[in-house]
Amino acid sequence: MALDAETFDQLIETVRRFVRERLRPLEGEVEAADEIPSAIVQEMRELGLFGLSIAEEFGGLGLTMLEECRVATELGHTTPAFRSTFGTNVGIGSQGLVMAGSAEQKAHWLPRIASGEIVTSFALTEPDVGSDSGAVKTRAVRDGDVYRLSGTKRYITNADKADLFTVMARTGDEPGGRGVSAFLVPRDLAGVSIGEPEKKMGQKGAKVADVNFDDVAVPAANRLGTEGEGFKIAMRVLDRGRLHISAVCVGVAERLIADCVAYAGDRRQFGKPIAEHQLIQAMIADSKTECLAARALVLETAAAKDRGEDVVLESSAAKLFASEMVGRVADRAVQIYGGAGYIADYGIERLYRDVRLFRIYEGTSQIQQLIIARETMKRGG
Repeated sequence: MALDAETFDQLIETVRRFVRERLRPLEGEVEAADEIPSAIVQEMRELGLFGLSIAEEFGGLGLTMLEECRVATELGHTTPAFRSTFGTNVGIGSQGLVMAGSAEQKAHWLPRIASGEIVTSFALTEPDVGSDSGAVKTRAVRDGDVYRLSGTKRYITNADKADLFTVMARTGDEPGGRGVSAFLVPRDLAGVSIGEPEKKMGQKGAKVADVNFDDVAVPAANRLGTEGEGFKIAMRVLDRGRLHISAVCVGVAERLIADCVAYAGDRRQFGKPIAEHQLIQAMIADSKTECLAARALVLETAAAKDRGEDVVLESSAAKLFASEMVGRVADRAVQIYGGAGYIADYGIERLYRDVRLFRIYEGTSQIQQLIIARETMKRGG
């Protein structure tokens, strides 16, 4: 159920102020320390950011997809690492449970996910399994009232602090996704271990690491849905997550464009602000046009999803266009700033590195192209 207009406007203004007054001043500190301050995480909990997409009956804000995308756009006005702190609770780490969990599973986990008491994570990718997500090798073998889970997951966001993993594992011999099931795996089960966080190009403060499962006894009651339904659940989760990420891409692009406009107005060359030079104006115009197009696509698709329409194609189109768009905007921003854009003091080079990941996670641009083509042909054009 959507919030009433006045309440939602207040939420947007609160998030906007939080980004402007609390998060943006800390961007350099987070980059240097590769860590989000604990006081900021607590403020995120108090604002309800960990429960944006979780129903009010479980303590969340219960936002619609359209509302969530508008909030995600505001959060994109600062380094994406801040959003990643609670992003898995809002998206891929919780939505399998929201979509396919039993009443008992939801009652047990969702209130603590919504409050931020526990952090969730989504474990699909493996050392040899990335875009071919139906080829998971992690296995879960039924043994009475438990499944024996063994395997390794790679590049798992928030693995270093997650309390609960949604894990995709093979339970049958059927090929591809038909043999994959989904499980809720608490971090404290014997046999679960977390690797050292990876050193990454960007998004410092948002950690990814391996998660290892060594004959972990997962209660059968922790399976999400039926055996063999895991791949279908994962794809539904990613459909939703792609829209959220697309909205974040729009927000980062808006931030970059605003920074470029301010810098171009101050920086003088050949006796006048560079904003008066037509080739600078052309880069700003291209960036603004593409950003507006991405925003319209994201919001229109989110509204269609809220109406219950099939948006598999449109979600992939939004992810493809928005993630590629923000990469181009970031590249132009470095060009507009010139040498200053390559220097860490201005933050442009940091955002340039940060946005590169958007074209890879939750489905690469190439995977989105395949989905778009497949769905277009299925629809007949």
